[in-house]
Amino acid sequence: MRVAVLKERRSGETRVAATPETVKKYVGLGLEVAVESGAGLPSGITDAAFAEAGAKLADDAAGALAGAGIVLVVRAPEAPLPRGALLIGTLGADAAAAAAYAEAGVDACSMELLPRITRAQSMDVLSSQANLAGYRAVIEGATAYDKGFPMMMTAAGTVPAANVFIMGAGVAGLQAIATARRLGGRVSATDVRPAAKEEIKSLGATFVGYEDEESKAAQTAGGYAKQLSAEFYAKQAEVVAAHIAKQDVVVCTALVQGRKAPTLVTEAMVASMKPGSVIVDIAADAGGNCAATKPGELVVTANGVKILGFTNWPGRLPAASSALYARNLLTFLTTFWDKEAKAPKLPEEDDIVKGVTLTRGGAVVHPLMKPAA
Repeated sequence: MRVAVLKERRSGETRVAATPETVKKYVGLGLEVAVESGAGLPSGITDAAFAEAGAKLADDAAGALAGAGIVLVVRAPEAPLPRGALLIGTLGADAAAAAAYAEAGVDACSMELLPRITRAQSMDVLSSQANLAGYRAVIEGATAYDKGFPMMMTAAGTVPAANVFIMGAGVAGLQAIATARRLGGRVSATDVRPAAKEEIKSLGATFVGYEDEESKAAQTAGGYAKQLSAEFYAKQAEVVAAHIAKQDVVVCTALVQGRKAPTLVTEAMVASMKPGSVIVDIAADAGGNCAATKPGELVVTANGVKILGFTNWPGRLPAASSALYARNLLTFLTTFWDKEAKAPKLPEEDDIVKGVTLTRGGAVVHPLMKPAA
């Protein structure tokens, strides 16, 4: 069976779905690996490195896809896929996209839908990429902030530590807290999920937030934040507004699975911040947590606040993010590998398979992707 690894064509996408490390392991399973020429260059991986690992190089996507039974991507591919192929990636699919895969006879697995259960942790692409995004967000924020992060005592006087506020304490937020602490910032954080308070405190940060009966049920069984009432968000906003005016760097990481990112930082809050302060919005891809965020842009407000609305934050660390992402896909495939058939077998009743499978055998099978009756 041939595995095709395609060059990513979405603007700003620097990652690749396989690395020389994972190519060697696919070859060891008895697979033929075809990599589109130039696929790894944005991640610092040369065609020669792929060839040395055992991959065959293809001049274009069509050449890599010819006869492929498995197609590995980061984002949804643009090229037509072989009928019967298994497509694996973060497809960001909706009902229309799923219907198109079904019509094309492609079995599509969208890895961002992976359930958050213990045995799925090693293939959890959202967690691996969010970890890097949280780290990079603080590094970018420190670069944009025109004062020092740690307290520095000099003969000429003392530079105070930066006040850093992390909004959202999921994987990205917890890494952001840890990174800001390592850089010497005075760190505080907020999250609506009940478990987050202890997680924040365990990393040495101060918890900030409004708590009531509704917040005790603010987490899904899968570990994600739930959408709460407008009344709760209004009370939370009052607490945040008083705190945010004193902050030097704010990192926004709050996402609700399958929905637009909640607006947590209003225009009024931005206006209350000091000139030279920085807002880093990791949620820009989903619309942003800050009302003034412009996805893909750096905004400087009238009162001198910098808002970093860059998209694809993991892609700003392409070598590391590609390495982790490629291992996630490899783990998914090897978990369901049939040694005798030398091919993956995805049991329909398995929780992981049910969670990620959009289409199978020419039909849409994921409940979230089926058109409404």
